[in-house]
Amino acid sequence: MSVEESAVVVIGAGQAGLSSAYFLRRFGVEAVVLDAEDGPGGAWRHRSPSLTMDKVHGIFDLPGHPKPADGGGVRPAAEVVPAYFDAYERAAGLHVVRPVRVTSVREGARGRLLVATDAGEWSAAALVNATGTWTRPYWPYYPGAATFAGRRLHYADYRGPAEFAGRRVVVVGGGTSAAHVLSEIAGVAAATAWVTRRPPVFRDDDFGEDARREAVAMVEDRVRAGLPPQSVVAVTGLTYSTVVREALAKGALHRRPMFRRITETGVEWDDGTFLACDTIVWATGFRSALDHLAPLRLREPGGGIRVDGTRVVRDPRVQLVGYGPSASTIGANRAGRMAAREVHRLLTTTPAPPAAALAPSAVTFAHPPATPAPEAAASSALPAA
Repeated sequence: MSVEESAVVVIGAGQAGLSSAYFLRRFGVEAVVLDAEDGPGGAWRHRSPSLTMDKVHGIFDLPGHPKPADGGGVRPAAEVVPAYFDAYERAAGLHVVRPVRVTSVREGARGRLLVATDAGEWSAAALVNATGTWTRPYWPYYPGAATFAGRRLHYADYRGPAEFAGRRVVVVGGGTSAAHVLSEIAGVAAATAWVTRRPPVFRDDDFGEDARREAVAMVEDRVRAGLPPQSVVAVTGLTYSTVVREALAKGALHRRPMFRRITETGVEWDDGTFLACDTIVWATGFRSALDHLAPLRLREPGGGIRVDGTRVVRDPRVQLVGYGPSASTIGANRAGRMAAREVHRLLTTTPAPPAAALAPSAVTFAHPPATPAPEAAASSALPAA
């Protein structure tokens, strides 16, 4: 099987991946974007049809191409955002190959990285990993879970309130995903209960730019230390968003502490309190999808991958975007710009790969590339999950 050559491979065509590819082009660096999805949109393609644009917290423009008006925000995000990504890929002239599922990244010949996929292999001088988290929903373990006779599902599989009619539902999780579910199923389900490990923190400010940067910095400190990242949402608290206000209005945000175990017919707390239920929704977040990078041995003893900005400390050829501080759209565009700068520096300060690998892409760029100083192009960004 032949090996395709590229200066840079970007894995993933969500916001972070597209942002990285955009800024790489502005630096004059050719990149191929490998995306596992059947079409544009990344994880947004899989969001619940009931998640309309007015319920999404933090939709940002992708760099260089403002998002279109949504006409009141009543259309599903799973339609609007993929359409926007599709238009963006075409307008920016990005080279996206799909569907391509990356199986591993390992050391290749001549100091390059070899990216193995179900559609062949690519050799690259540098890699930008933008695989995000959606494909790795986190299911906490609680004693007795296997005995539960009802239905257990993760937020990733939530598709709207209709299927919960008449059900007794426990929703686990302290973030906006839990609020989204509760805002829709309360009044449809026979009963709901909200359970979280820690008391929720509600923010009564507008969570402006300064607060967002502070939240990103808190997560950044962990990944710089080589620890597994927290989500940005975990450190921001709950704002009074549309879904939070709706859930409050329905009386669905009366929080209970975390239960001790799950029984066949419900959940039980340390003090013996029992709550009967037939459905448990785990709105417990996601973990970074990085298994394909295991051959590079990037993890630190603390369990995380230590990064400086977006650059992996153990292997400067690898940039992580959509990881840690850029796992939500608060930091994704900034990370794409940073990753592109790091890659450009790597390619211009180390022995050059074959000339063909550094040649600009044959794909026409809709807007002529600027000089390599794209700082001003990235104050806006796209969706937060």
